[in-house]
Amino acid sequence: MKLYRLSARQYLPIRPEVAWEFLSNPANLQKITPSHMGFKILSGADQPMYPGQIIQYSVAPVKGIRMRWVTEITHVKEGAYFVDEQRFGPYRLWHHKHFIAEVDNGVVMEDLIDYKLPLGPLGQLAQSFFVKKQLTGIFRFRERVLAERFGTLAGKPSSLSIETI
Repeated sequence: MKLYRLSARQYLPIRPEVAWEFLSNPANLQKITPSHMGFKILSGADQPMYPGQIIQYSVAPVKGIRMRWVTEITHVKEGAYFVDEQRFGPYRLWHHKHFIAEVDNGVVMEDLIDYKLPLGPLGQLAQSFFVKKQLTGIFRFRERVLAERFGTLAGKPSSLSIETI
């Protein structure tokens, strides 16, 4: 079974505290997820983020097919990073690290997601034909929304890649 890694990096001209306040608030996830995903937070997003927090979502990764996704916030270092891990949902493994680091005139946000798909060879086909494209689209959408909301740092290009590790 293959392990995949999505790596996304974006520079924003905001203070680290502003980035942390927005990105660590689970309720904001819906704002940075494309509407065609039918993403809805069902529970767990009504408090500031903390280790052990369980958040339940409803999502439609394929039109007309709705599923629950349950994640746990496993690590939080205030102002610097947090980690969410899938407990129940569409992936066999989902381990998502969110980093925020101060740079000249702003912050760099970095997402590192290690994931595995279910169904062996069928999952690998889904990765090639569907999942990689969908995740790329989700993170490109997120990049646009954050750039519209906060702006971008001149000369600091964003990056996005998905690879097999």
